[in-house]
Amino acid sequence: MDNLDYGIIGNCRSAALISKTGSLDWCCLPQFDSTSVFAKLLDEEKGGSFEFLVDDAYETHQQYYDSTAILITRFSRGEDVFEVHDFMPRHHKHNNGKYNAPPEIIRYVKYVSGKPSFKVKYDPKLEYGLGQTEHHVKKDFVASLTHKLKYDTLFLYTSFNKRVVLEEEEIPLREDGYFMICYNEKILKPTTEKMALELERTKVYWLDWVDKTPTYKKFNKEIVRSAITLKMLTYDKTGAVLAAATTSLPETIGEVRNWDYRFCWIRDASMVIKVVSELGHKNSAKRYLQFIIDLMPDKDEKLQIMYGINQEKKLTEQTLDHLDGYKGSKPVRIGNAAYKQKQNDIYGILMDVIYEQLVKFSNDIENVEELWSITKGIVWIVSKHWREPDKGIWEFRGEDRHFTFSKVLCWVALDRAIKVAKIFGKTHKIEKWTALEQEIKRDIHENAWNSDINAFVQSYGSRHLDASVLLMEPYGFINARDPKYVNTVQAIEEGLSNDGLLYRYKNEDDFGEPSSSFTICTFWFINSLFKIGEEEKALELFERLLGHSNHLGLFSEDIDFKTKRLLGNFPQAYSHLALIECAINFSRKQSEEKILESIG
Repeated sequence: MDNLDYGIIGNCRSAALISKTGSLDWCCLPQFDSTSVFAKLLDEEKGGSFEFLVDDAYETHQQYYDSTAILITRFSRGEDVFEVHDFMPRHHKHNNGKYNAPPEIIRYVKYVSGKPSFKVKYDPKLEYGLGQTEHHVKKDFVASLTHKLKYDTLFLYTSFNKRVVLEEEEIPLREDGYFMICYNEKILKPTTEKMALELERTKVYWLDWVDKTPTYKKFNKEIVRSAITLKMLTYDKTGAVLAAATTSLPETIGEVRNWDYRFCWIRDASMVIKVVSELGHKNSAKRYLQFIIDLMPDKDEKLQIMYGINQEKKLTEQTLDHLDGYKGSKPVRIGNAAYKQKQNDIYGILMDVIYEQLVKFSNDIENVEELWSITKGIVWIVSKHWREPDKGIWEFRGEDRHFTFSKVLCWVALDRAIKVAKIFGKTHKIEKWTALEQEIKRDIHENAWNSDINAFVQSYGSRHLDASVLLMEPYGFINARDPKYVNTVQAIEEGLSNDGLLYRYKNEDDFGEPSSSFTICTFWFINSLFKIGEEEKALELFERLLGHSNHLGLFSEDIDFKTKRLLGNFPQAYSHLALIECAINFSRKQSEEKILESIG
């Protein structure tokens, strides 16, 4: 498989990736950041998988059941047809407003026609495949366990003969059946009928969830698929949002830019929540706000750039040297040392989210006193630290610099804090905060603008362009039609665009020069073109970029400039939220034009 031709299934507790031929190649249980039970994605031999083996005459086709996270892989050989409906159960519990989302995967095998048959390769490798995984056939299930390094177990329930399954013998299919992979042993024995019911309940959950999302005139299908993907990357228990479901998928094949993304970056998650609340899902927004509030017990506590999904503050990075890595790209990392970095932009992003929630859900927000305390705390921290250099949005591991994006977001923190103060009627703070906001703005205009290049640059005193400065306009720092912004967009197009795809930056970082496109940057660029009035060009680039998604409309973090293959961790929350923002802009524009036509 040369591309990331995977579908994601999930239930807001964990997720799994299934290839377009129906192979379950990645899953961590019981939750997103647990050790893997299937990791063929990161090592063909030692990772472990759960595959349907069919003869070469079979063709496969894969799609989602519309408006759900249920993935259907269809196997057909003339008249002989069957489908595998993959999902992780999620539905309402009776009457208490909570959800049933156990750490398990159901692979419902649906008989369609003819006399299909298949074999199964059931090969979980627990604990990242570090020790030996043994299988034991019991009366009701197959137990897989490892105990060399750490004791762990996995249970397989199935309507098919367990010994036949384990020995990879032919299974003729004449009626529906199922496989159920569970982290915990079941109290009540599963049946095919019960699995069919789980499938229907999960389908209803997702259809109801999507029904709460507005319908858009243009790109509605893409918006819905991206929204479901973002929802699947949300951890129900705490409200945290993951950057991606995977670890160590490389930004460039064979290189070492491989990171663990199964954590909650404040920046990414805040942007996701902003978009999700735009789509009307206020509970996700409220729970994420609570996640942040719970992280800030002390008024002087500096926010980390990222946390574990259960609010862990220490995310020690280590390598799994026994795994070969995706397409041989080592090392495989778990944990992420970036949690120690200083990035001054996160305060502005957080203030922006707080302000947005107060505007959108003003009558429905608890903890307003805590939000006001957080607002004052953020202003205090920004006032003390905004002049200091940091690692920036791209997490350079070398020396700190005065990154333009970080400075702009310090300005955003003050701008939004002033607006929050007005909402709460705290006028005594406004004069002092406004003076600081103006000081930061002047500093940026004086030091981030390079008159030789005629653009805002990556960091103070540099000549390097950086796609992140395109966000100056969406965050309200500068007007879209301001000549300085228009010139910056044009300079970035000339300097960072490659066949319609954007580099984040072109200057060398800690690992050399970047050689793949960062997907979210291309979306930012398309939005900027749209805002400065180049709408046709923006639309053309957007439609072309959508064509680079995988067969299910999913995006990873990066795209290779030459081959256009997807690279980096997958699916990437950042990419999908930027897709939604672009799509909503185009859709609104079309609606406005139709209104004007009808008036005319």
